[in-house]
Amino acid sequence: MSFDFKTDYTLEDERVLLRPLAIGDVEYLLPYSIQEPELWDHSSVHAIGEAGLKNYLLKALKGRKDEKEYPFIVFDKHTNEYAGSTRFYDMQLNAGCLQLGYTWYGKEFQGTGLNKHCKYLLLQFAFEQLRMERVEFRADNTNLRSIAAMKSIGCSVEGILRSNVVRHNGTRRDSIVLSILKPEWEEQIKRNLLQKLQVT
Repeated sequence: MSFDFKTDYTLEDERVLLRPLAIGDVEYLLPYSIQEPELWDHSSVHAIGEAGLKNYLLKALKGRKDEKEYPFIVFDKHTNEYAGSTRFYDMQLNAGCLQLGYTWYGKEFQGTGLNKHCKYLLLQFAFEQLRMERVEFRADNTNLRSIAAMKSIGCSVEGILRSNVVRHNGTRRDSIVLSILKPEWEEQIKRNLLQKLQVT
C-alpha cells in the first residue's frame, strides 16, 4: 500500500476510533487543555489553554501538509467521548521507518486499556498496510507512566539520547528510545497484544 498524506485514513475496532485530526477538533480537546495542563509536562510542544491547543493542532496539521506527520484524534466508543490525540511522525517511508508518538489522553482514559487498542490499530496499519520495517517510540526518560505503557505492548529499549529535547518550560530532557521491528510484530507482539485486548 502506498501512503497518501492527502487521504483521510480511519482506524477502528470495537473500542476506539482514530480519525485524522482537524482544526475543528479544538472544541473536543479544549476541556483537557484547560483542566489538565499537566498532560504536557514532559512534552516539547504543549497544548495548554485555547491558544496553546490551536497552535498544537496547527503544527500537527502543517506536519501532515509537509508529508512528515499524520495526526489522529482518538474517540473512545465506550464513553462516546473524544479522549486525546496521537500521531505518526518522522515518517521515512522509503526507509521503512516511522515514529509513533505525541500521544496523550485525558486522565479518565488513562489505564483503561484504550491506549492498547490505539497502539494495536496503529502498529497493525504501520506494519501490515504501510509495510514498515521499524516503528520507533521516544519519551522523556522521567515519564515512567509512558515508558511502562510502551514496554507493556512489547517495545524494546534501545538507549538514552542525552539532553536532546527542550521541554516547553525551557528545561532539557533525556529521551529514552524504544522500538518494535516487523519480525517482532509478526512473531510475537501482535499475538500478545491481541490477548491483552480481550481483557480490556
